[in-house]
Amino acid sequence: MIKAAKADRTKSDRTRSEATRADGPKSKGAKKGRAKVGPSQRQLRVGEEIRHVLSGIFGRGEFRDPDLATAQITVTEVRIGPDLKRATAYISRLGRSDAELLVPALERATPYLRGQVAKALRLRIAPDLTFTPDQALDYAMKIDELMHRPEIARDLESNQPEADDEPDDEPGQD
Repeated sequence: MIKAAKADRTKSDRTRSEATRADGPKSKGAKKGRAKVGPSQRQLRVGEEIRHVLSGIFGRGEFRDPDLATAQITVTEVRIGPDLKRATAYISRLGRSDAELLVPALERATPYLRGQVAKALRLRIAPDLTFTPDQALDYAMKIDELMHRPEIARDLESNQPEADDEPDDEPGQD
């Protein structure tokens, strides 16, 4: 009786491992053919945590560098690489568009900031930080300005459907 149960178990284990082997190459081939769409959930989560830590440091203003001590810096986004070793923080200045001037000062403060991120987050490796001015707000303002130009507004109005094109007979009204 025990031998029969043992034989059945090894037979089921054998068929399970054969099924796994049979599915193995198919799934690997599917992964190779698939294009990487965007950052993983972990990358997004770690990037948001780094953004939160950096925003707290910039909010407290605890810098020895006089260029950074008085600057109001906003971290708009942090993108982190797939290996979690490199992070790019996009910064802007509150109410000003001269964030490029702060990049050299932030590069000088990078070792301090990296140490603060390492203390706050439990990662195997503290990521290398790079800072880039965020141009998204400037770009949005430029597009908004273009949309309000008279020649563009005229073109947009001429492309709008007329209100008279709607049918007069609505269901339920006679």
